[in-house]
Amino acid sequence: MSGTELWSLFVLPFGLGLFGFIEPCSLGSTLLFVKYLEGRGKSAMLGETSLFMLTRGAFIGALGVLAALVGGAFTGLQQGAWIAFGMIYAALGALMLAGHAGRVMVAIGPRLSRFAGRRAAAGLGVLFGLNIPACAAPLLAALLGTAAARGTSGGTLASGFVSLAVFGLALSLPLVVAVLIPRARAWLEQLTRWGSRYPRWAGLVLVLLGAWSIRFGLVVG
Repeated sequence: MSGTELWSLFVLPFGLGLFGFIEPCSLGSTLLFVKYLEGRGKSAMLGETSLFMLTRGAFIGALGVLAALVGGAFTGLQQGAWIAFGMIYAALGALMLAGHAGRVMVAIGPRLSRFAGRRAAAGLGVLFGLNIPACAAPLLAALLGTAAARGTSGGTLASGFVSLAVFGLALSLPLVVAVLIPRARAWLEQLTRWGSRYPRWAGLVLVLLGAWSIRFGLVVG
């Protein structure tokens, strides 16, 4: 494997994934997943976060294959996902601002926990896998450009899966680190407590993230 291939398949996607963790259109899903983990022990948090990361990575990898297959049409699909998730974040934030934080918190936390932890974590991995952060745009553009230049071949499809799967894994990796490292886990727990203690501030953040995601989805169109 050449240095260029190593860069395009692993190094660049990994770096973009780590950067995507703090991007507005990804931060909303991170906040919701952190709330979902509330009240779980370390082993449960690690297991469910790892499954979430692997499921999300595999699903985003599958989207990479789809991107290579459908070409430019994938941009329209992703645009719709950015707008849809923005509307969800904004709606949840609006409920919290309106004083219905209790309903939102119960819906996110205890209701999801009724499903077996692994099933819920895997389901969230698939759901949030649809929301590919904006920082992946250069990666998707490169993937689509390669597919157009070479035609839809087995090599192109495999490259699409690997690069996007690495991106998806790196996108959730900070959550796993936060569970493993005590100081980082304290930050994770503090983030959860902050959302519960200051629901209106958390609601405002979600509304702003939702507005940003909707605007971005409209602009890229």
